[in-house]
Amino acid sequence: MYRSHDCGSLRASDVNKEVTLAGWVQKSRDKGFMVWVDLRDRYGVTQLIFDEERTDKALLERAQKLGREFVIQVKGTVIERESKNAKMSTGDVEILVKELNILSESKTPPFTIEDNTDGGEELRMKYRYLDIRRNPVRENLIFRSKVAMEVRNFLAGKDFIEVETPVLIKSTPEGARDFVVPSRMNEGQFYALPQSPQTFKQLLMVGGMDKYFQIVKCFRDEDLRADRQPEFTQIDCEMSFVEQEDVLNIFEDMTRHLLKKVKNIDVADFPRMTYEDAMKKYGNDKPDIRFGMEFGELDAFAKAKDFKIFNEAELVVGIAVPGANSYTRKEIDKLIDWVRRPQVGALGMVYVRCNEDGTYKSSVDKFYDQEDLANWAKATGAKAGDLICVMSGPANKTRTQLSALRMEMAERLGLRDPEVFAPLWVVDFPLLEWDEDTERYHAMHHPFTSPKPEDIDKLETDPGNVRANAYDLVMNGNEIGGGSVRIFDKKLQALMFDHLGFTPDEARAQFGFLMDAFEYGAPPHAGLAFGFDRLVSILGGQETIRDFIAFPKNNSGRDVMIDAPSAIDQEQLTELNLKVTL
Repeated sequence: MYRSHDCGSLRASDVNKEVTLAGWVQKSRDKGFMVWVDLRDRYGVTQLIFDEERTDKALLERAQKLGREFVIQVKGTVIERESKNAKMSTGDVEILVKELNILSESKTPPFTIEDNTDGGEELRMKYRYLDIRRNPVRENLIFRSKVAMEVRNFLAGKDFIEVETPVLIKSTPEGARDFVVPSRMNEGQFYALPQSPQTFKQLLMVGGMDKYFQIVKCFRDEDLRADRQPEFTQIDCEMSFVEQEDVLNIFEDMTRHLLKKVKNIDVADFPRMTYEDAMKKYGNDKPDIRFGMEFGELDAFAKAKDFKIFNEAELVVGIAVPGANSYTRKEIDKLIDWVRRPQVGALGMVYVRCNEDGTYKSSVDKFYDQEDLANWAKATGAKAGDLICVMSGPANKTRTQLSALRMEMAERLGLRDPEVFAPLWVVDFPLLEWDEDTERYHAMHHPFTSPKPEDIDKLETDPGNVRANAYDLVMNGNEIGGGSVRIFDKKLQALMFDHLGFTPDEARAQFGFLMDAFEYGAPPHAGLAFGFDRLVSILGGQETIRDFIAFPKNNSGRDVMIDAPSAIDQEQLTELNLKVTL
């Protein structure tokens, strides 16, 4: 037996017990006549003491040679500490060591294994197995495990069945790029790694499983940023004989369950907002509703004056930033520089100070009087002490730019409290979106999303205004889940393929197996997939999903720890009938 107790469990009530502990040397302090060693494992830290008055000389000398991250086993007696440490759960006791076994020596780590380490992110990713020893990373992984357990507990209690689906599948042209895998046994042919188990979960509904879920790996070969990884995890769910309301109710309950179990927070309201309203009020389809700053459209009060920029704009729109009238002119100039950055792309910004005496001071006073500016304040909900920020230009582009500014100001003002959770359903998305490059419509979600029944006739006459029977669950400005009511009627599915530009032969080549399945009695079905990594990071109060993934890739899609992706040798290429040209 390597240990009788873990390094986080001993208390004052254990004094005089003979114990065996094992773990890593966190640090040691050598006073010559006495050595203290902090021994760490997953559960905590216990202080060891080697004392020349009570410890064998040879044992003391061995203790003096222990290095950081050595793996050791000790046997000894629990004694009361003379100088207690209230910051440690084991801070009332220490172990007077009688026996020391060095199980594994360690090189000096490239960074300190401490909560506040001196290692940069790239270095820590290279030595991720060392990074995991640090409390913040370990606690994040334990937190992730707890959330996964609660998901399974909730869904099992609702009669969902966990079913695994294949990882080697057929490549399809919709969505992001596939990762492809050559088949040695089928020369010149390739598998794809699934972007999601979409078609398989629909087939499970055809198979009568009724309620399916899976915590599953998905793969997309797309450009990365902090909240994206080439491989990521979904909570994938599907239900039969349900409508949109059934799905929303189930997963509202699951989200409430998770917030209560892992955060001890009760959330009652899950407001709903149409996609159109989300874009109009917040400039994006995943608005953060923890704070105000709703958009106010100013066309009626800003145009038909002598200000050419506004007169020629498709849209003039603004937000009221609470308390920001205190910004100096220099600070406002920096804010204007911020919106001009390529990442935002605005040409500039007009501002209005809302003074405490009820007057207004604007960067465009030359063109607008106090009555005009009062109308701007009314439209944006501005109060005395606020700063109105106004942008103009093409409608969609301007809303996107103002949305970026809104989020930046909320961040600067501390309005995005990670311990406040504000869920929101966004519904009634467009079914199709026009692609200028290919000059055809693409599915905004995927080809199996059902249109709103009342909009089906518009597929022929006005496809751009057909609404999808689709919904996203948004929390704190992030999409954490999305899904739709699926098409289960083979005639409607064929019509959908036609509007997406598939010929009958192309549709059969890509999705013939699903179309065939629909010939055998497909039930009405709908589903939703949560982005598990994103959900966990939001519940954990952090921005980056990498913090909650054991072995993440960097922003270039590389695993710097194992040095992947990497070249393969010529023998493997020959066996797979592949040739690399660079």
